Amino acid sequence: MTKHKTHLLGLLLAALALLSLGGCSRSTISGSKLTSANYDQITLGMSKAQVETILGSPTTAETKDMVIFKKSTYRYEDGKKFAIITFKNDEVDSKDTNLGREP
Repeated sequence: MTKHKTHLLGLLLAALALLSLGGCSRSTISGSKLTSANYDQITLGMSKAQVETILGSPTTAETKDMVIFKKSTYRYEDGKKFAIITFKNDEVDSKDTNLGREP
């Protein structure tokens, strides 16, 4: 095998190893920021950047461009725990969670 092919194989194996980590619990990899104390810090009118400073990057994010405003939804998940933060024109408009309600 040439040196170039060996290097390429190494990169491929490294990429596969990183992809396999995606199936692991987020809290064991990076330490989850999804706690009741952090969730309680989120207040109406906060920017996306402020929310991400407190909770980190969302697990999923969706943005819809409505006619008169832009609506974004950030979903944070850690096992069975979740929080949903809804933004209207990039400011917190509402929030929901099961923190404190999970069995």
